[in-house]
Amino acid sequence: MKCEHCTRKECSKKTKTDDQENASVDVPSPAQENGEKGEFHKLADAKIFLSDCLACDSCVTEEEGVQVSQQNAKDFFHVLNLNKKCDASKHRVLAVSVCPQSLPYFAAKFSLSVTDASRRLCGFLKSLGVHYVFDTALAADFSILEGQKEFVRRFHRHSEEEPALPMLTSACPGWVRYAERVSGQPLTPHLCTAKSPQQIMGSLVKDYFARRQNLPPDKIFHVIVAPCYDKKLEALREDFSPALHSYRGADCVLTSGEIVQMMEQSDLSVKDAAVDTLFGDLGEEEPRRHDGASSDGHLAHIFRHAAKELFNEDVAEVTYRTLRNKDFQEVTLERDGEVLLRFAAAYGFRNIQNVVLKLKRGKFPYHFVEVLACAGGCLNGRGQARAEDGRADRALLRQMEGIYTSIPVRAPEASASVQALYQEWLGGADSPRAQEALHTAYQGPGRPASSRDIKW
Repeated sequence: MKCEHCTRKECSKKTKTDDQENASVDVPSPAQENGEKGEFHKLADAKIFLSDCLACDSCVTEEEGVQVSQQNAKDFFHVLNLNKKCDASKHRVLAVSVCPQSLPYFAAKFSLSVTDASRRLCGFLKSLGVHYVFDTALAADFSILEGQKEFVRRFHRHSEEEPALPMLTSACPGWVRYAERVSGQPLTPHLCTAKSPQQIMGSLVKDYFARRQNLPPDKIFHVIVAPCYDKKLEALREDFSPALHSYRGADCVLTSGEIVQMMEQSDLSVKDAAVDTLFGDLGEEEPRRHDGASSDGHLAHIFRHAAKELFNEDVAEVTYRTLRNKDFQEVTLERDGEVLLRFAAAYGFRNIQNVVLKLKRGKFPYHFVEVLACAGGCLNGRGQARAEDGRADRALLRQMEGIYTSIPVRAPEASASVQALYQEWLGGADSPRAQEALHTAYQGPGRPASSRDIKW
């Protein structure tokens, strides 16, 4: 089997072993502009990893491959360097949004608490010339809340004639790309239409925050710091909100590993700084996460909401039962021996294959599945915690898992900022503007003309 990203060497045939899932293929980088020098002499070129990117094997066109390769530190420093020059017309406001699953990597790497790691990262980015540093947990709040409402609606309208279930999560871009471009029917109708945290964060920064700063969207250069390379591909998704006037919500995605490399090569004096808020106030918030072992916690939060909304059951603790392997787990709600809700978490390509096969055969017993491309979840994204040979650093990952679980959990419903934004930004939680800004549609398995058909 060949990997058809763009101009590249042939990769080995994909099997179901974790080691081969860790293999990588290089994407060529554009030549650096003449005369321009960045802060550091060595910068990582963009890569797409087979295990990390289920978009591989037919999903990435030649044009996309080039665009992904341009999302690297060189692009970031290009904007930083332009801001230091005299031509103010080319200056842009730099905003960086950091995923919660990246913070444990920085904490473990530099032997810091999560709070101190967040402040150190923020201080480093601002020492480079970044103006604002945000946390994407707020965007994940929106994604989960919209997913909760959608699941309840699907549950009510589900029937054998017109199945609306199971609902499959859509926060993982590698999984979504695979579902759209490789599988298509019968998967795409089951994808949750709520946008991913990265997509929503793009709208928050380029629409809401831009308007608060009296800036057009193109005057903000928005960078996402994420644990996996698939996020670079997600940034290319042509799913523009009308409010953004066809500008992408994320201009560049850098992995946690790329940022650590910058930090290790830097000789800048760094003063720790607090993460910014979209509201512009000075109050510092402690890092927080959602209720998931290594993800944004869609399963746990949607399960609790559905149990209460549909069956008036309060679930204090979500209990996971491991089935075929540690990356396929089940959660059920039972009453008088009857299973009312059956949810599952399916991480990694092997489990995704089984989900797809059972769905196609019509033998799938679950109401909801949280699907992630990376075995082990988002903390194990291939953009962080890698050893010299490119494989996962297991010891570091175990340390990161402990750090992540120590971060306080806050339910999306408890966020006063989200409730305020629903009103101020979107004109209400159920408004047409909220539907437009927070939901998306999925394409079928048809591919652009430049793609090649690959048989799995």
